Amino acid sequence: MGGVRKKKSPRKIFAKIFEVKNWKLFLVVILLGFLAATQLRIDHLRMLDYKQAVLKADQAQNDDEIAKTLAELRDFTSTHIIFNVIEENGNQKIIFGTGAFYLSNQYQRKANEALVAAQDKMLKEDPSMSAYGNVYKKVAEVCDAIGKKKGWRYPNNDYLNCFWDELGKYPTTDQLTVSSVANLPSTELFRYDYSSPVWYPCLSGIIILIALVVLLIVLIRIIIWIATSIAILLIK
Repeated sequence: MGGVRKKKSPRKIFAKIFEVKNWKLFLVVILLGFLAATQLRIDHLRMLDYKQAVLKADQAQNDDEIAKTLAELRDFTSTHIIFNVIEENGNQKIIFGTGAFYLSNQYQRKANEALVAAQDKMLKEDPSMSAYGNVYKKVAEVCDAIGKKKGWRYPNNDYLNCFWDELGKYPTTDQLTVSSVANLPSTELFRYDYSSPVWYPCLSGIIILIALVVLLIVLIRIIIWIATSIAILLIK
């Protein structure tokens, strides 16, 4: 009759690992490092997919889809190690997270709504402006066409300069200021930058943890070997 197998205690398993030769443990560390790097790359690509979904929802001008995809991106980033390299002021920088991105189309819509509200207010204060039609729409059409050719758009400073130059061509608008014309939303309200933890118990995090434990065992064994060798020399 077969007996019941006894489970090996963690202490015995740890002792068995210590019996493995260092070069074998180094190979294990290298293999785990490769697996961790591969998984980190996969998580990074998945993050980019979630981020692209947000930008597509922004282009489609679907606020419900924007909120949904933003939540998915935030949740994924907060539960995975997202190793990212971004360029900032001409220098490459290592971060953990998505990096900053803007919902430019949503901002454009909100800004346009503010401009329309400002025009309605201005028409109430000066009904004579109604003779020129939708001034803001005409100005925006001119600057949008110029900006498309030159590669800039609202709220780029070049666009704003164009906007106020064109707006100043209409009677009674030459003395208007940005603050009096429209209460434009802050661009920071449409800026997102989700951070990820430096370590998290996801697949890549577990692989990294195991690799560090194995590497620590190797270092401990090397230290013990060096200490033992020095002790033997001193005894002699």
